[in-house]
Amino acid sequence: MKPPVDIIEAAAIGTAPERLDRALMAIVPEALGLTRSRLQALIAAGQVSVDGAPARSASQKVAPGAVLHLTVPAPEPAEILAEDIPLAILHEDADLIVVNKPTGMVVHPAPGAWTGTLVNALMHHCGDSLSGIGGTERPGIVHRIDKDTSGLLVVAKSDVAHQALSKAFARHDIDRIYEALTWGLPDAGDPRVMGLAGVSSESGGVLKIDAPLGRHKADRKKMAIRRDGEGRHAITRITPLGACGPAGHVRCRLETGRTHQIRVHAAYIGHPLMGDPTYGGARKLPAALAGSPVAAALAALPGQALHAGTLGFKHPVSGQALSFSAPPPESFTKLLTALQEVPA
Repeated sequence: MKPPVDIIEAAAIGTAPERLDRALMAIVPEALGLTRSRLQALIAAGQVSVDGAPARSASQKVAPGAVLHLTVPAPEPAEILAEDIPLAILHEDADLIVVNKPTGMVVHPAPGAWTGTLVNALMHHCGDSLSGIGGTERPGIVHRIDKDTSGLLVVAKSDVAHQALSKAFARHDIDRIYEALTWGLPDAGDPRVMGLAGVSSESGGVLKIDAPLGRHKADRKKMAIRRDGEGRHAITRITPLGACGPAGHVRCRLETGRTHQIRVHAAYIGHPLMGDPTYGGARKLPAALAGSPVAAALAALPGQALHAGTLGFKHPVSGQALSFSAPPPESFTKLLTALQEVPA
């Protein structure tokens, strides 16, 4: 077994002292799969320090700016089925690989999806070169996107790359831009939207949504805005690109990367993503568009109209600035084209 590997060192965020376990939850990348109970166990095992001193307990208070250092024991070798699944690879070197994940593919194995995942495909393509620091079911994974969201991911092939990329995500040093179609076009001039807590406008008509996310109180499969201390810091910036029929074409830039972040934030401001069965509510097309190309394209959409089209970061070993882009899948572009042909 490999020796323990340092995963993250970052400053606690917030405006007031916070419990150590909650402070860690706010800065540890979600893709690492570390639950609050797992973090509490690591604290108890002496794997966490605060400003260089061993942590006393999960409940000890830490001030904003305190440097938290977390070490996670290396996982046992993964027993994952390697599957010969085609991958759209944009870049690969000894330390990392950048892929364009299709809609419908789960990133890593989990109950109900032990095969056919991106990790299964990467195990076949990369063999033993995937970093094991992500856990027995998440080798190399430093971030993820939803099953029904398409787009770009970077995966670590070495432990050095995994550590550096994990820290970069925690520092929000990764450029992630999504393209989306929403019900209606978000507008910084809309007083209803601007009256929502955590919503503000920036230059260029950009909407900044600063609203913490956590598990939904009633439905644990969903995420929700949580202002009760159980939410994690989450910021999304939405740039309107244009109205098209009953929809809006937007660009979303993530400052943080929480589960379902764009989907929940878009729904929060009253403009959920088209095709989103979880957060889209009962949105329907106007009766005038029944039987239209828009209706057909929307019905054929395999998931929410969301595509991670741009990914930029510094190479974790060479320091070279890297930027990658990939166009949306055909199902997205067909819907966008049909919407743009709807008379104003």
